[in-house]
Amino acid sequence: MSHTLKTFADLEAVYGAPNPRSLLKEIDHLNADYRAFVEASPFIVLSSVGAQGTDASPKGDAPGFVRILNERLLAIPDRPGNNRIDNLRNIVEDGRVSVLFIVPGVGETLRVNGTATISADPELLASFAVQGRLPRSVILVQVLTVYFHCSKALVRSKLWERGAQENKPAVPTAGKILQHISGGAFDGDAYDRELPERLKTTLY
Repeated sequence: MSHTLKTFADLEAVYGAPNPRSLLKEIDHLNADYRAFVEASPFIVLSSVGAQGTDASPKGDAPGFVRILNERLLAIPDRPGNNRIDNLRNIVEDGRVSVLFIVPGVGETLRVNGTATISADPELLASFAVQGRLPRSVILVQVLTVYFHCSKALVRSKLWERGAQENKPAVPTAGKILQHISGGAFDGDAYDRELPERLKTTLY
């Protein structure tokens, strides 16, 4: 007997019908309440899909770094990184994206689904300058649906509870991970030691 849920009917048998409130909250534009989430958020996760698969990339900056151009259009600056550009490759191929907005201390999150394009317009890039440095590009997201997600996940995870940051679990550093994957060829200790200084010159 298979326990794999393969059809919509299988899913409905397990989960039932959606709560009416979960449908009521979904709209096709950024109203005043949803704008407030975007303007307060310093951290997002941008997800995309393409021929090579899916990707989810974190992006962060000062609150409101994602700019609302109008009620159906968002602009996300793409700062210098490692040049994998997985999301950008997907956007060029497909365009479908989802954005999760997170606000520190707030239980609810905001979910935006839409289609994206990538702009290198000089004036647009200049408008996102920080410390005299420009983003490499700006991701423009045409909003199709937007809705908040309830606080249950963050409550269960206790992410915002006092002490969560102080009692950090002992996970490997980036340098250690690279060292282990390379079989010791990569100098992980040097990488970790130089990271704080490196961030000063590469953050923007």
